[in-house]
Amino acid sequence: MIRVTELSKSFDEIEAVKKISFEVKPGEVLGFLGPNGAGKSTTMKMLTCFISPTHGRATVFGKSIQDDPIEVRKKIGYMPENAPLYDDMTVDEFLHFTAQLRGIDKSKEIESVEKVLKTCAIKDVQFQSIETLSKGYKRRVSMAQALIHDPEVLILDEPTDGLDPNQKHDVRTLIKSLAKDKCIILSTHILEEVEAVCTRAIIISSGEKLFDGKPHELKEKSSLGRVDDVFRAITTGVEVEGVVL
Repeated sequence: MIRVTELSKSFDEIEAVKKISFEVKPGEVLGFLGPNGAGKSTTMKMLTCFISPTHGRATVFGKSIQDDPIEVRKKIGYMPENAPLYDDMTVDEFLHFTAQLRGIDKSKEIESVEKVLKTCAIKDVQFQSIETLSKGYKRRVSMAQALIHDPEVLILDEPTDGLDPNQKHDVRTLIKSLAKDKCIILSTHILEEVEAVCTRAIIISSGEKLFDGKPHELKEKSSLGRVDDVFRAITTGVEVEGVVL
């Protein structure tokens, strides 16, 4: 379980995240929904121990991000925005390299690589240079590195951004298949993503949590069942016809 209590982050005078609290249980897919610059990525970077919070606390299966960051990182698979990879490596080389960084026993390394190649449907490009791959395949390779150590938690930053409709469908299907026994947090500014993948949604705007509930609860706030209208009303504070907050 992930437990976040009044987590905050400031950069000089800028409050990027303001006292956000929530919990995520195994089997849940939590969507961070919000406009660009809302604080979604900053929150994820704190949970993955890339940056330290200014205030507040967070634990991942009982391990504190402040007091025990190494143990937290062992429990998390992280797919950053834009899926940064080593372009000069083949997919196979990169995944073996990642397995070694994760401390996977040498006797289990080949098995671990083969498993994520199959799970992420990248077996057919296993020995291809990463720089030659399409954006969709690069996303899958980034997902594979996040899964290589079979983590209890997956944190995915804009996992389908920039992909074509077929590629988006494939990644969403993969995320749902992984959700059975993992805590998953994904950030997105795509409303349909939340409806398609998430069991729960948190709307963040200007660093503040403005909504926490089921995707269908968002839709029910609009007499027309339009999630985009509800999202606009929540994030801007402007009255939208047919929306009751």
